[in-house]
Amino acid sequence: MAKNKTTETENSVADFINAFVEDENKRKDSFELIKITQEITRFKPKMWGPSIIGFGSYHYKYASGHEGDAPLVGFSPRKAAISLYIYTSPENREEILSKLGKHKAAKGCIYIKKLSDIDVDVLKNMISLSLADLKNLYPSN
Repeated sequence: MAKNKTTETENSVADFINAFVEDENKRKDSFELIKITQEITRFKPKMWGPSIIGFGSYHYKYASGHEGDAPLVGFSPRKAAISLYIYTSPENREEILSKLGKHKAAKGCIYIKKLSDIDVDVLKNMISLSLADLKNLYPSN
């Protein structure tokens, strides 16, 4: 079985943001996202792979047998957009995303250009729901 590329590292989150996030506003948004997410999750930010900032972790195992660890919540300040890695259950995904504000959504992540484009209170609710949903899906964590 292939080894997961995205694993928790000991690299500095602040060093990553300051060295690799060129846009000043995106850097500020990244530090604000850390503050918001840490406040809700109570986990310190950790680097996952070279460019994902994650909070907490859980162990998953799919029916296919593939398993690994992933951050409970995470984000990556990429050049085009900030990728948010927040689990949204299929039952309420569309409803909550409709309240978020300006974003694009894919199956596994949500893309925002900047924090001012979204409703931060909705984001906070999404983070809380994600934690609860993942604890239900993976109770051994």
